[in-house]
Amino acid sequence: MNYILLGAPGAGKGTQAKMISEKFGIVHLSTGDMFREAKKSDAVISALMAAGKLIPDETVINMVKNRLTKEDAQKGFLLDGFPRTVKQAEELDKMLEASNKKIDAVLSINITAEEAVKRISGRRACGKCGAGFNVVLNPPKHENKCDHCNSELTQRADDNPETVKERLSVYEKQTKPLADYYKKGGTLVEIDGLKTEKEVFEQISKFIKR
Repeated sequence: MNYILLGAPGAGKGTQAKMISEKFGIVHLSTGDMFREAKKSDAVISALMAAGKLIPDETVINMVKNRLTKEDAQKGFLLDGFPRTVKQAEELDKMLEASNKKIDAVLSINITAEEAVKRISGRRACGKCGAGFNVVLNPPKHENKCDHCNSELTQRADDNPETVKERLSVYEKQTKPLADYYKKGGTLVEIDGLKTEKEVFEQISKFIKR
């Protein structure tokens, strides 16, 4: 089973990917996680992420290509955050075709721009234990304090409303055309992302089981 999760920033791709990976036993490949690790030692990637810009295609494609060769991805994978452009999608098709593989379905989680801004700008994380919260969807018991270790919660630099709006603008211009690309290929599956996390997961699970 090889799947792609598609959706605007804040659509809940990371949360759903983790649930899918655990239930169906396929590895979750998050380019966001790859980038956050890479920016620790790459000033260019760090600056692009802070400004809400997309990482150059060549950099992303090589990163994903190397990851797909790992043993844990051979039995199936769930791509989260890649591809983000039609060019990346075309390169992914070439990669998979070379190893006699294909994408079984593209799960597109749809939300409104207003909802995306609300969700992302409300995200907070504990710098000590890594626990995540959302002041709108999943607030901590005590304001700006971690429920688990009582440490201060922080907001990622690229989660402020201004940067979020820039990320959404980039998504609309460069990533949304992917929906048309995969729709023409017959692999696009529309998911209502405005439902609860459980309801969104039920939609996805129903499709995968079918």
